[in-house]
Amino acid sequence: MFDFFKKFFPDHSLDAIREEVAEINKLEEEVSQLTTEGLKEKSEELKKKLKEEGDVTVERRLAFALAREAAKRTLGQRPFDVQLMGGLVLDKGAVAEMSTGEGKTLSAVAPTYFNALFGHGAHVVTVNDYLARRDVAWMGQVYHALGLSVSCIVPGAAYMYDPAWRIPEGVEGMIDKERDTTGSFLVQQDFLKPISRREAYLANVTYGTNHEFGFDYLRDNLVQSVPDQVQRPPHYAVIDEVDSILIDEARTPLIIAAPDSQSSEYYKTFSRVVSRLQRDEDYTVDEKLKSVRILDSGIEKVEGALSIKNIYTPENLRLVHYLEESLKAHALFRRDKDYVVKNGEILIVDEFTGRLLHGRRYNGGLHQAIEAKENVLVKEESRTYAKI
Repeated sequence: MFDFFKKFFPDHSLDAIREEVAEINKLEEEVSQLTTEGLKEKSEELKKKLKEEGDVTVERRLAFALAREAAKRTLGQRPFDVQLMGGLVLDKGAVAEMSTGEGKTLSAVAPTYFNALFGHGAHVVTVNDYLARRDVAWMGQVYHALGLSVSCIVPGAAYMYDPAWRIPEGVEGMIDKERDTTGSFLVQQDFLKPISRREAYLANVTYGTNHEFGFDYLRDNLVQSVPDQVQRPPHYAVIDEVDSILIDEARTPLIIAAPDSQSSEYYKTFSRVVSRLQRDEDYTVDEKLKSVRILDSGIEKVEGALSIKNIYTPENLRLVHYLEESLKAHALFRRDKDYVVKNGEILIVDEFTGRLLHGRRYNGGLHQAIEAKENVLVKEESRTYAKI
């Protein structure tokens, strides 16, 4: 891992990070003598100091020492020096690479905690909703021990970490032991208290996916008044799996668009028409380029079904768009491969991870075309069952 750091920082910068870790280690004995309440009081004192302008190097060292002590007490895990180094790199706004199993989740806590102390909120961006909920239930213990609130944003809901939420009477110790054992792979829902989205963003630390943060930003820019917005001005964020989020995920734009009711009727009509066309006879498909081209025989069949002499005349150009998107939906997009249908809603499947992209829609009318296609399939299946 040190070799990777050298790619981003000159030797003297890496030496400076090692020296800072050494200074943090000098504070460990002093911090370890603090009581549980003393840990929170020290965190509160640090928060007040950070409101003063000036060099924050001393405060950062103390913050990292406090975060290490809190993790040691709550999780039973003492962050290694290399994890503190990774945290310092993240605090500088740079990229730190850590292999699976090296403790990335815990490494992000110290810099997130430190930047949350400034009072403007800190975000941790994860790649899926499971990790957002898991990390809040798991790492929430550390932030709570330091007097900070931590929440998570997931599709259609938001939660605040609360150690007393839904804990059965008399088994608190058993649940805490189970959480510390299974925290890395099992979400303990009992510790996640449902709250409003606005409350979640007002927490000191907020976990969530790039999709949720992005769509909330777009929705906030569509509201009529500031009180209706849920987010506050951005301050600091740690991005987990930065290559996936800033490169792979960035290829697909986040778009909010209301479906056109008139267009929906056209898509239903064209979906029924193109479902009768035959591949290679009426249209051709290029799987590699994800494109489809209608042939002359297909055009004739479409014009006949719609009682149109020429679909490519200027007054019918809008119909060509419906035709192309409907044909693309039927020929290129497969249910349970490219998308799934859940509770009547079309959910896109991420081609890289296989995860469901809640709140995402295909653009250019394609999403409506797929919805129309599914409606046609459902009706056809119903008629088949009726005959049987």
